[in-house]
Amino acid sequence: MPKMRRKGDLPSKVCAACNRPFAWRRKWARDWDAVKYCSDRCRSARHQAGTLRNGAAGED
Repeated sequence: MPKMRRKGDLPSKVCAACNRPFAWRRKWARDWDAVKYCSDRCRSARHQAGTLRNGAAGED
């Protein structure tokens, strides 16, 4: 059985949507370099905010 690691020893990033730090997770092991958001909620909120800004600017 592998040795346990502390959460503080894992790599971390800052979320592009909420600007909060988040730590590495096993499910992100293959694409850690591409991970930008801490959760699905932040990812969808960031996408919706960009769509609303672009859509509102085009209607004027």
